[in-house]
Amino acid sequence: MANSAQARKRVRQAEKARGRNVSQRSMMRTHLKKVANAIDAGDKEAAQAAYTAAVAVIDRSAGKGLIHANKAARHKSRLNTQIHAM
Repeated sequence: MANSAQARKRVRQAEKARGRNVSQRSMMRTHLKKVANAIDAGDKEAAQAAYTAAVAVIDRSAGKGLIHANKAARHKSRLNTQIHAM
């Protein structure tokens, strides 16, 4: 347990940050699933629209340090490859 005022404050701050991070990560995963579902359904227009929305969320997550920039690039590249293969 935190024994100093500073340590207690850091615990509170860490919990707030964790809540934000979980929310952002969940939103990113939801967008990725929407693209994957559209690809599985064979709807290229819907997949392209979902991909465009997902790219913004992925880039924002990478910019905030939630995920690594290379991971963001890998997600975008793989999804784009799958869409173009349709």
